[in-house]
Amino acid sequence: MALAKGKWFKLEQNNAGPGARSSHAIAIVGDKVYAFGGEFAPRVPVDNHLYMFDLNDQTWSVADAKGDVPPPRVGVTMASIGEHIYVFGGRDGEHKELNEFYSFDTVTSTWSLLSSGPPHRSYHSMTADERRIYIFGGCGNTGRLNDLWGYDIVDEKWINYPFPGERCKPRGGPGLAAVLGKIWVVYGFSGEEEDDVHYFDLGEEKWVEVESKGDKPSARSVFSTAGIGKYIFIYGGEIDPSDLGHMGAGKFSGEIYALDVETLDWTRWGDESESGHHPGPRGWCAFGAVRRGGREGLLVYGGNSPSNDRLGDIFLFVPWF
Repeated sequence: MALAKGKWFKLEQNNAGPGARSSHAIAIVGDKVYAFGGEFAPRVPVDNHLYMFDLNDQTWSVADAKGDVPPPRVGVTMASIGEHIYVFGGRDGEHKELNEFYSFDTVTSTWSLLSSGPPHRSYHSMTADERRIYIFGGCGNTGRLNDLWGYDIVDEKWINYPFPGERCKPRGGPGLAAVLGKIWVVYGFSGEEEDDVHYFDLGEEKWVEVESKGDKPSARSVFSTAGIGKYIFIYGGEIDPSDLGHMGAGKFSGEIYALDVETLDWTRWGDESESGHHPGPRGWCAFGAVRRGGREGLLVYGGNSPSNDRLGDIFLFVPWF
């Protein structure tokens, strides 16, 4: 099949930022990228600073945050709605799963501890629409999970959605995207790398497993994900886990694909021949969708490399350039 192009850009970084790390998270509000959590050495949280990266001048700074500042953690997730960032779960330095739920007001630079709802977990996935934060799966206190939760920021209440059934196995590191009124679960690790696709229809309140086709990516987990228009873009990820588990580096992908949720066709995008402007194979990255200047793209920061070295670079993939 024909390769859809798109274009990768490597962004400069000015001032001291969070540096190399993996198992961290980012959220994007306007022209600023907020980064939190992660590790440099396996399973050792680095810090609990909230870093800000300005996409205009490509400069890092540290938020002068006040309020209920979250302790350090790895395997954490973030998402934004409006001017607020939401942070859930992760794993602390004692390797305990967490279920704290925080918000950060980017206008007042204030952290707030909100009501915890879902069970403790790390290496789960989070996405958002205009009103709700959604959380799926991850590693819980007694094993991997496959539950879907939503937090309504208007009603300030958690919603526990129906379970997806046995065909959608409990998993860590799946892709999660809110696209066209559905919450999509893509791939993930259930003890082995999976290549299935499911969605929860928010209107009909039911789960559906779909049969995707086209230039289908191989099974993988801990990849970068972004819902853009009617597409779910995925980049990188672990396609063969390490025998050392989280202490080692498995085999990573450097490919980028998009799933058209209307036709259920996969297409491979990008150009890996772009020397110096392509992030290469990696997983366990922080990622988010950028929407600015009439363009949308997938921002990828850091992650783990095939040599088990943590990365600190930032790349932006623009599909329609």
